[in-house]
Amino acid sequence: MILFSVGPGPGALRAPEAVGLLAEAGYEVEVYLESGAREFVGPASFRARGAAGVTLESEGSGESEEHREAPGSPEALIFAPAGAAGISRLAHGLGEAPPLRRYAAGARYPCPVVVVPELDPGTAAHPAVKENLTLLIEDGCVILGASEMGDSAIGYPAARDVVARALHEIGGPLDGLHVVVTAGGTREPVDSVRFIGNRSSGKMGAAVAREAYRQGARVSVVAANVSEVEPGVDWYPVETFRELQTETTRLCESADALVMAAAVSDFTPASPLPDEKIRRGGRETMSLELSATQDILAGVRARYPQLPVAAFAATHGDPRPDAREKLAKKGVNLVVGNDISAPGIGFGSEDNEAYIVMESVSDGGCEEHFVPRGPKKELASVILGHLTPAIKHREV
Repeated sequence: MILFSVGPGPGALRAPEAVGLLAEAGYEVEVYLESGAREFVGPASFRARGAAGVTLESEGSGESEEHREAPGSPEALIFAPAGAAGISRLAHGLGEAPPLRRYAAGARYPCPVVVVPELDPGTAAHPAVKENLTLLIEDGCVILGASEMGDSAIGYPAARDVVARALHEIGGPLDGLHVVVTAGGTREPVDSVRFIGNRSSGKMGAAVAREAYRQGARVSVVAANVSEVEPGVDWYPVETFRELQTETTRLCESADALVMAAAVSDFTPASPLPDEKIRRGGRETMSLELSATQDILAGVRARYPQLPVAAFAATHGDPRPDAREKLAKKGVNLVVGNDISAPGIGFGSEDNEAYIVMESVSDGGCEEHFVPRGPKKELASVILGHLTPAIKHREV
């Protein structure tokens, strides 16, 4: 059970979505609405999102209506949003609200506590508020602000990012493990303004990184030309094949698994001109000589032969033959084959469908698992579900 306390402020408008995401993840969520929060959002919004129960603070009293103390110990406490008054009560153990009582009982019921402040700049700079936040940090609370989640333009983190951090703190199948994910597509320079690249958006790699983070892993993302940084993870921006190869190989030294979701260029200009622009000069045609790039996966497998690895095989048409061939050649644990020519599941799309091809445990052949079309986060969860046994086996 997760106890979710909603304070007054515009951030309360995002709380129902966060509750829904927690419910989708399989958690029972008890919601506590401070009186001022009802100026922004009502109980029905949370019930519609799957909240197990909603407790209301009575106006001007601190007592509660519809109160029922949830049984057992909560797996996490979330205070989002938390205003200056709520932060003060939390820091000093004041109040009789159910979440405050649970927090005060933390010595008996230890669990992660995530606090998402919503403060104007003047209030945030006040010495008393800063002292209260320091007390909460010293007490082990996670203070989750816009700067940590990359949402400074709005001033409050997105619901999915609050949920990702809460689930990361709870832990899961990948708790304490280091997962390296590559994402995006490399660009190989022709001259100072032109490059050879591909259409990969990095969304699939980001979905894998987000899911691994939610399952408790420390996640390092080697991001090739990805515009949006994934919150909560270690982010290593790169541009070229060579940069991606260097960062990936370095990070795999401490990794427990690698998910190679980036689209890596197979060729690079043989004689690039990085410091000048090639001019047309009246020419109607121009030839460009290309050299093959090295095989990053082969290098990783040679250097870290026991590292569990998931690879991708993007194909026009049926992806299974290419995925089976890649599984045999690369010596990886599984290959995700997807048809990038199919409408709605190609580069840049929100959805995907794929065949996961892996070695059969029973006879040493191949087994295939079809993942039907759905959000990329669902495919990411299936990929990690199939890779986790190999990670756990390596730990034994």
